[in-house]
Amino acid sequence: MGFLNELIEPGCATRHEGERLILALSGDWTITTAMTGERLVEQLCADVRAAIVVVDFSAVQRLDTAGAWIIHKLRGRVEYTGARVQLAGVSEEQRLLMGEVDAHHPPTFVPDAQKFSIIGLFETTGRAVVDAWQDCVAMLHILGSLSMVIFTVLFNPRRLRGIAIAVQFDKTCIGAVPIVALMSFLIGAIISQQGGFYLRQFGADLFVVDLAGVLVLREIGVLLTAIMVAGRSGSAFTAELGSMKMQEEIDALHVIGLSVTEVLVLPRILALMAAVPVLTFIADVSALTGAALVSWAYLEIPPQAFISRLQEAITLQTFLVGLVKAPFMALIIGLIACVEGLKVGGSADSLGRHTTLSVVKAIFLVIVVDGLFAIFFAAINV
Repeated sequence: MGFLNELIEPGCATRHEGERLILALSGDWTITTAMTGERLVEQLCADVRAAIVVVDFSAVQRLDTAGAWIIHKLRGRVEYTGARVQLAGVSEEQRLLMGEVDAHHPPTFVPDAQKFSIIGLFETTGRAVVDAWQDCVAMLHILGSLSMVIFTVLFNPRRLRGIAIAVQFDKTCIGAVPIVALMSFLIGAIISQQGGFYLRQFGADLFVVDLAGVLVLREIGVLLTAIMVAGRSGSAFTAELGSMKMQEEIDALHVIGLSVTEVLVLPRILALMAAVPVLTFIADVSALTGAALVSWAYLEIPPQAFISRLQEAITLQTFLVGLVKAPFMALIIGLIACVEGLKVGGSADSLGRHTTLSVVKAIFLVIVVDGLFAIFFAAINV
């Protein structure tokens, strides 16, 4: 059993024969003696000064790939000084091993050039446009498929998966209530404190109620809810569908004749479209509660006065302007999450990348849609 034999430390005796320098290697050049071999090579490379260097393998007892790499490194560094290296006393087995090491020498690392160029800018822009177009086509594909499924379900309600919708609603709505309420409460408190800080300088403390009421009900409540839902539920949808895609469960649904849109996409989007308005209402109430408490503590506006002023500042229309955006934002978040989930490849890296893209795209489009709604409501004087 060779591995039980005592190891012989690698060594090297040097001698000069005319213009040639002989490096007579000895001992074991293996992985277990690699550290000694590395140190020996460093010393040899510092001392070698000859036009012709002969590396003699005659006294080498054992040689494995690690030892061959160390000798290969010695040979390369000696040749780099301008010397010619010759191998002597090499057995057939050692010659084959050295030949394989020579053949698989890794290429020199060359970092990618990072120079700015107009062509590179055009290429990056073009790729981004193509990706955006492909995402748009994929969303339209799922939206069309979803419309067909909804049309089918209307004529055959038994195909609507109520239990799946209830499960998704529980995940997206019930489970999100604490975080949405807490974040909205804090945002409402911050709005009230900051608004009160500046309005108090003009003796208009009471108008902080108008500011908080209109801002929360029209914009902040639904926008904050949509962003949190995109980060929480949208990423969960993408991760779930991506995992199913990686495990070929979606392919199995195709094989047994089930519609992926009907089984997986429709319950999630319906649950999300029902959950986001509920969460928006909770966010509005929480934010106004936070604003009222801070107004009471910081501006000495009692809750009764806050509620009375709030009733004068806002109308039912103010509340509905924010609430009507919620289903559209839920639809966008759900579509993007499902599209990105179905685009996941077969690796964990792809799953993580598409989950991140799902959140980023959903938040971006939610803000864009909120801006479009603001323009629309301004145009109709609402």
